[in-house]
Amino acid sequence: MQSQFDYIITGAGAAGRSLVYHLGQAGLNHQRILLIDEAPKRQNDRTWCFWEVGSGPFEAVVARSWDQLWFHGAEHSRRIAIEPYRYKMIEGGDFYRFTEEWIAAQPNITRHYGRVERIEERGEGVAVLVDNEEYYGRWVFNSIYKPQQRHPSYVHWLQHFKGWVIKSREPRFDPEAATFMDFRIAQGNDVRFVYVLPYGAHTALVEYTFFSPALVAHEIYDAGLRSYITSHLGIDSYSIEHVEFGVIPMTDMPFVRQPSPHVMNIGTAGGMTKASTGYTFQRIQQQSARIATSLRTTGQPFYRKPLMNRHSLMDGVLLNVLDTGRERGHIFFDKLFRRNPPQRVLRFLDEETSLVEDIALMMTANTPAFVAASLDLGTRRTWAALTATNAAAPERE
Repeated sequence: MQSQFDYIITGAGAAGRSLVYHLGQAGLNHQRILLIDEAPKRQNDRTWCFWEVGSGPFEAVVARSWDQLWFHGAEHSRRIAIEPYRYKMIEGGDFYRFTEEWIAAQPNITRHYGRVERIEERGEGVAVLVDNEEYYGRWVFNSIYKPQQRHPSYVHWLQHFKGWVIKSREPRFDPEAATFMDFRIAQGNDVRFVYVLPYGAHTALVEYTFFSPALVAHEIYDAGLRSYITSHLGIDSYSIEHVEFGVIPMTDMPFVRQPSPHVMNIGTAGGMTKASTGYTFQRIQQQSARIATSLRTTGQPFYRKPLMNRHSLMDGVLLNVLDTGRERGHIFFDKLFRRNPPQRVLRFLDEETSLVEDIALMMTANTPAFVAASLDLGTRRTWAALTATNAAAPERE
């Protein structure tokens, strides 16, 4: 196999595959691309959900979609129409098959399986060491996520979940509406909810989800799923067709986008997971499209980002609120959906709202709690900046 490439992509999950696909759609088919992963992906190991208007780049593998959502708070339940949005679901197995078939048809893309041991700058490019073999690229896009060292000035939570695809004997599901969040379960000291994605009247994915600082034993997920299926879905007899489990970081700590001159972190490794919700798939598509456009127009991948991202700051404020207990998560989300049009909430979560819309939306929340969290966040960020500056300052004799 040749060792010289224009682009090397390390990690072939959602981020790596999305980027290589967007590069092809942008007309960069003449560039030599190496896509590296530890092993082939064939299992249906995860489910991605997102909302969008119209069709997206992977519409061909959308398994189900809905324009009606259920939201269940502790005291209020409502069915929400979200047009012009549709809430969509892509299963990992379908996504892997689709992208693998597309990749196999591209003569400029080389697939390689192995463990990435090191990524190192070399002059005007980068060397990637894979199982003691070196490959060289002008640009490297790294999607291999490594948990960051925790810093006391930032919140470090996790979204973790276990899901069962169940099949009931009786028709118990409404195929026209998915359950976006159901908080009618014991909350503990964290945030817990269930979402239900119906495949049909008899089959659905039921996912038991936590926002919390640490994982729990698998027995807790299982007990929660069994209780929810019996108590809230009214199903006593069912079979478990498929099981999935996942962990997503939720932190306001900055991610390094450019660890070295010719390396760009992408996907979760590049901060594309939204800190306050864990949604990642659509943000990966946006990042991939911007990288492809920048490479096509400027020859380099680093597109311009705003100096200050107020939505990122608001993510930090919400995480602070949850971490300090100033407001319970189920109460915040209940107010958010009960007091705002759902389209505004979805635009806000997509970071597409205007400043005026953001202010209107925040006024529907617990204002004193969020003001206190904002002041606390400002103090913590200032302290983090000062400690970083002091750590970087040279010692004087």
